[in-house]
Amino acid sequence: MTAHLDGTIRDGRHTMQIRVFYEDTDFSGIVYHANYLRFMERGRTNHLRLMGAEQHALFAEAQAETPGFAFVVRSMQIDYLKPARMDDVLEVVTWPVAVKGASITLAQEVKRGGDVLVKAQVRVAFISEGRAQPIPKALRVLLKADVV
Repeated sequence: MTAHLDGTIRDGRHTMQIRVFYEDTDFSGIVYHANYLRFMERGRTNHLRLMGAEQHALFAEAQAETPGFAFVVRSMQIDYLKPARMDDVLEVVTWPVAVKGASITLAQEVKRGGDVLVKAQVRVAFISEGRAQPIPKALRVLLKADVV
């Protein structure tokens, strides 16, 4: 697996590395709990970025079909299992779990070596003009949601 700024996708899972900086920690030197949300957001964003070379064209097609669309986090379940500390190199792993008309559920883990530090399930809703809308086919294909 070659290192890439945005991570890599292999076997349907996106993996990217993040180094813990001083700014990510609290006064005790442990990663502040809310910063895992930022790490996982980066994982979801880079997962989407790496889904295909035609990403921009597919988003343009979805925009034409559903103007003003956006993906928003609808809900998240998170378990903090072990702490991370400054200078740790973490892996954020993201993969699709399920798709329902207007939402996609993704699983995410933040790992250090073989240890899972944080586990989360994130439900992301597709909205347009403030209301839930079915995910357009172009985006379902991009996200490989139609095979989950």
